[in-house]
Amino acid sequence: MLYGFIGTGNMGGALAQSCAKAVEPGNIFLSNRNPEKAQALAKKIGARVSDNETIATRCEMIFLGVKPQMMEQMLLPLRSVLAGRKTPFVLISMAAGLTVTAIQSMAGGKYPVIRIMPNIACAVGEGITLYTCSGEVQEAQRQAVLQVLSASGLVEEMDETLLDAGSAVAGCGGAFACLFLEGLADGGVLCGLPRDKARRMAAQMLLGSAKLALESGDHTGQMKDAICSPGGTTIAGIRKLESMAFRSAAMEAVIAAYDRTEELKKQETL
Repeated sequence: MLYGFIGTGNMGGALAQSCAKAVEPGNIFLSNRNPEKAQALAKKIGARVSDNETIATRCEMIFLGVKPQMMEQMLLPLRSVLAGRKTPFVLISMAAGLTVTAIQSMAGGKYPVIRIMPNIACAVGEGITLYTCSGEVQEAQRQAVLQVLSASGLVEEMDETLLDAGSAVAGCGGAFACLFLEGLADGGVLCGLPRDKARRMAAQMLLGSAKLALESGDHTGQMKDAICSPGGTTIAGIRKLESMAFRSAAMEAVIAAYDRTEELKKQETL
């Protein structure tokens, strides 16, 4: 089976890297409007540099890693290629705000489409990818895609109506977490820690806390309570965060990301 990635930016590149851990890298084809970027990634993971038409012609799995506003322009010249194929294929879109129906319309046919919402941590096997399938996707195709995605971390099937909300948490949340990590490290530096140590401590702390939450199944409030000693240092920090509406700010960030996705979807229909 051949795997093609059209667009090797941050997200497409991250998935291509995880794909190379699950399948033979030589069966992965990479295409990017900036050929140097595709060449650099191909050299890193052992994949092949290709072009959009070759991928659309030969690959059974076609990952569409271009920005939503560029999707139609990219697919337009590939319509005749896809229409002329005699072998099965599936289009796998990671474009925020573009529904399965929109991808099929842009591609020029009711082809099998799997819409995925990955996050950047997929590159190191600790991501989470949300996905939904069109009715045309065969079970064998779904399983083949899941095999590839499993190397990237957790995989969660969702109804398409919930995909954008899930992406606002699992996708955009990575940037929010990085902002939190940066703030923790800055605080450590202010208290006298060397920058490299403060960053490493903050990152490992967040990684460990997330892993504990997933593996223990405990409510995060319960985990927080277990760390806070009466009259101790942690509860003093919690008080400061609460006084500055920390949880409310996190909620507002997710809502803002979701609302922006809805705005982009409306623009696509105009």
